Parts: sequence; structure tokens; C-alpha cells
Amino acid sequence: MSEFEKINLDDYIQTGEGGSSLTYNHKNGKTLAKLFKPGFEADRAKEDFLTSSTVYELGIPTPKPYRLLTDGSRFGAEYELIQNKRSLSRIIADEPERLNELSVTLARMVKKIHTTKADTSRIKSMKEKIRQFYLEKDLVPEDYKIKALQFIERVPDTPMCLHGDSQLSNVITDGKRTLWIDVGDFGYGVPEWDLCLLWSMTHYMDASKAEYIFHLKPETLRAHWDIFISSYLETTDKQRIEEFEHKILPFTSAKLPYIYDTVLRMRMPDIAFQHLIKRFG
Repeated sequence: MSEFEKINLDDYIQTGEGGSSLTYNHKNGKTLAKLFKPGFEADRAKEDFLTSSTVYELGIPTPKPYRLLTDGSRFGAEYELIQNKRSLSRIIADEPERLNELSVTLARMVKKIHTTKADTSRIKSMKEKIRQFYLEKDLVPEDYKIKALQFIERVPDTPMCLHGDSQLSNVITDGKRTLWIDVGDFGYGVPEWDLCLLWSMTHYMDASKAEYIFHLKPETLRAHWDIFISSYLETTDKQRIEEFEHKILPFTSAKLPYIYDTVLRMRMPDIAFQHLIKRFG
């Protein structure tokens, strides 16, 4: 693993924790280290870094990636540190009166990504990532796997960018720049692959997880979705919005087992399969 530079964590201060990684600010105030939790292989950290580097080079606003690194047992990478930054979710938690403004901001940023043509020679198809998950890993019941693969086969593959996890906590601002973070699952395909995850988070996340990830209450997340999707679709027509929400239901069923594996490193609970399989029709 010579490509991973060894660091001394005494030079860093832990500042955050996500589902798959922890972040540490360097004491020099210029860089941030993102280290994956134990159980994540070096190859996962390398792929995350290479994708982040490609996204940065494509001009998507995101902190500059610098180098691969390890503390000796965990693997990750170092990035530009954005001083005095706050995520959109943290701002809404601190200033709830800005919910409408920042939900619309996120919708516009997501729409901009979804209307940006991808360099398909450098980033991966989200459809293929999820299809390979089902083909290579034995983490879902057989009947679920069959229905998921049948659905995935019907989904068109368009060469338009996807963030992979386009939600409020993955946009930060220092008041001058507004940037995407956690772009390691960046890919391309139809926008439903992005929006299905946001829909699921804003409709089914329990209070403890909503507080941990977003610093928000479930009812605030639901209100955020209503503002977001109306702005994203550029309509307030209830029927059109409900039709779109119905359209993304099978995408949630196809993607959630993949997210459990790639982010949480665990199999989705059996009871969830019983509910989600019905969305495939």
C-alpha cells in the first residue's frame, strides 16, 4: 500500500463522523483527512479518492482532493479544508426560517448536476454499479434479487451526472462558496437513482437517525422534501408530484440494499425486504 501515505493522527483533530467514515482536521488549518471505518478495504478508499478527483477535475464544485493516506489500520484521503463551513442541514437546524430557501438551493444544485453531461470514460454508470451489487453479492433473498435485476434491466442509462447521495448534509458553504462533499459514489444515469434515496431519507428516517445525520426532526425532513421536489420538478401540481413519487418507488427498492452494503457494511434487515419487494410491482 505504498500509494497510501502514513500520517500521525496526533497532527489532526477529529471533527465529524458519517456512516462509513470519520473526518479529522489537520492542525495546520488547511486540510481535512477522511478515513474509512475499520472493515472498509484500501481499494474502497482508493476508488472514493479517484472518483472525487475526477469530479473535481470535471469542474463540479467540491473541495480539492490531495492524496491517499492511512493511519496504519484505516484508509482514506486528504482534502482541502473549507474553513468556517456549515452544511445546509446544519444551517436549517440553526436557522429554521431558512428551510424554504435552502431546500430550493439544494433542488437547483441537484438539477444542475442532473443536466450536466458525464464523461462516461471516467465515471461509472449507477445502473451498472447497482446491477453488479446484485450479481456479485449474496445479500438479498433470491426472489428479491430476481425482481431487482428485472427492474434494473428496464431502466434506461443516460449519460447525465448523478451525485450518488444528493442530500442536505452533503452540501457545505463558508458564505463565499457552496460545495458538494462526499462525491465518492458520483456516477451517471437517470435522476431517479439520486432522488429515490433522498425521498426515502425524508420519509422513513426515525428521529434518532434524523438528528444524527441531519440535526433535524423527521417532520422537518418531510417539509424539506415537499419544497425540494416542487422546485426540482418546477411544479406545484399535486398529481404530477405524486406520479413522480410513485415512479421512484422501485428505484428505492433497488438501491437501498446497495446503500446498506456500501455505506453501512451490513445486510438490510429481513423485514425491510418484505416491504420493499412490493414496490417492484
